[in-house]
Amino acid sequence: MASNFISLFFTSLLVLLFHISPSTSLTCSSQTFSANTRFTNCTDLPSLKSFLHWTFDPAKSTLSVAFLSSPASPDGWVAWGINPVAPAMIGTQSFIAFKDSKGVMTVKTYNLTSYKSITESKLMYNVLDSKAESADGVMKIFATLQLPANTKTVNQVWQVGSAVTDGMPRIHKFEPDNLKSKGILDLSTSGAAAGDGGKKTNATSSSASSGQSGNETGGSSRIFNTETTFFAFLLLFGVALLQL
Repeated sequence: MASNFISLFFTSLLVLLFHISPSTSLTCSSQTFSANTRFTNCTDLPSLKSFLHWTFDPAKSTLSVAFLSSPASPDGWVAWGINPVAPAMIGTQSFIAFKDSKGVMTVKTYNLTSYKSITESKLMYNVLDSKAESADGVMKIFATLQLPANTKTVNQVWQVGSAVTDGMPRIHKFEPDNLKSKGILDLSTSGAAAGDGGKKTNATSSSASSGQSGNETGGSSRIFNTETTFFAFLLLFGVALLQL
């Protein structure tokens, strides 16, 4: 009986081990960019398995960002932007990246004024540079914006979609994860980075409607920590059983 129980225990342990996928353990501090591009800060965003890297120069009031996320389907799109009024979709000055008709990554700018349709347009912020890349199912938006002087925080909004038709991103899902993909980015916050020579911070606090608090570090890393603790407990329990 004891041997059967121990066998069942270790079988369950292996199932749990394989359940912890690499994507749940991924954090922004482990991500790197080509051409030795580096950013001062990064954060694991609390929804849509997305990440933001940024550098803010208060003297010039310029914000350089790299937004990383996987589209809802291989032919989909990813978006990141700033809303000058509130952390909400309407009014967001957005960058949307997707593959064009030739399969080449492109990024375009949109002033989001409607839930039903969007039109490519200039942003209210001066865009100094922007580009998009894609690798291993992850799309990346790189952009540098000129913000108003003395900016301390910005309302950020991010999103993913599943389709692009005739060069036009189609509407995204309205699942809970899609609806809470917004927050406040504190540009004055920085902290020690792990292993990249820069700095790392979880400076994103979600809006009140999302139910997230500012001291949370993001869904993926939080899940991984919980599962790792449980895994360690089971492992110690199994070792104790072997001593019986």
